[in-house]
Amino acid sequence: MFLAFRSFLVLTLFFTASRAPAAGVPNDCEQLIVGLAPNWNSMRGELQFFERSAGSSWQRVGAAMPVLFGKNGLAWGRGLVGQEEDGLRKHERDGRAPAGIFRIGKIYTYDPALPAGADYPFHQVTKADAWIDDIHSPDYNRFVTIDDPEHPPPWFGKAKMRHDDFAYRWLVEIRHNSDPPVPNDGSAIFFHIRRGTTRPTTGCTTMAEEDLRKLITWLRAARHPCYALLPREVYAQKARIWDLPAPVLLSDE
Repeated sequence: MFLAFRSFLVLTLFFTASRAPAAGVPNDCEQLIVGLAPNWNSMRGELQFFERSAGSSWQRVGAAMPVLFGKNGLAWGRGLVGQEEDGLRKHERDGRAPAGIFRIGKIYTYDPALPAGADYPFHQVTKADAWIDDIHSPDYNRFVTIDDPEHPPPWFGKAKMRHDDFAYRWLVEIRHNSDPPVPNDGSAIFFHIRRGTTRPTTGCTTMAEEDLRKLITWLRAARHPCYALLPREVYAQKARIWDLPAPVLLSDE
């Protein structure tokens, strides 16, 4: 009888573990931005918003929008999910956007306030602010503020965030390689305004200004937003085990 009970216990634990959700979108994430690329080397793709309440299924919000990724496509990044996958890895200056699932960080803006309707943590960028992409710096892939912008250190010119550049009016942080940063695994990954319909990035996800406004006004910190960026084929493979919206819900435009 003891052996029978032990066998029953083992089987129970096995099936319980089999039904346990795999690592993927965190349970507290109630807003999900989905980026889809045709393949790993695509610089173009689409973005779609989804949301859910606790215990409910993902619901699509609005229409898909065109976006641009890295000039060389995508590579696996370091976020909530993705760094453990086999395949090409994201590195500094490789011209690829990080694939995987990532938390959304703060918004950095030139403006004293976010667009009307927005309610999300932000920082107004000053002439003293920088984002470090030097792989040898102890502050690699970190936001920093220097003491005296009138007499900046030698590295500041390449790292400063205030350029009065329309493309950087809003920077929505994608928390790739953030916890903690690993030197040379990629830095300064954001959503921001595109420079044109044919100008890809070195790793960010860019879109038309009106679409970025929609993203910013939709985000809510209390809903713990995340970003999932994947090639279409990989997305279809991972959707169920990573708790992503079903592929049939996504735009085929």
